[in-house]
Amino acid sequence: MKNSAISTVTSKGQVTLPRSIREKLNIKPGDKVEFWIGPDGQVRLVPINISITELKGLLAYSGPKKTIEEMQEAIEKGDSAE
Repeated sequence: MKNSAISTVTSKGQVTLPRSIREKLNIKPGDKVEFWIGPDGQVRLVPINISITELKGLLAYSGPKKTIEEMQEAIEKGDSAE
């Protein structure tokens, strides 16, 4: 699969993402994308199509379980997770 493709900007500033790019980035109708402009002027298109369920466990705490009171006490003290 190609890593680049060409599209035309319409008079309304719209661009159709070529199929090869949509497939590579798993972009579906209704998904959002974010554009980033780097210091070198290059533009990055970042798909925002991760469901919340895919994020489950990403920041999992592996230490001993804490009670609500212990968590609140740590917040008040400014302690980091141990």
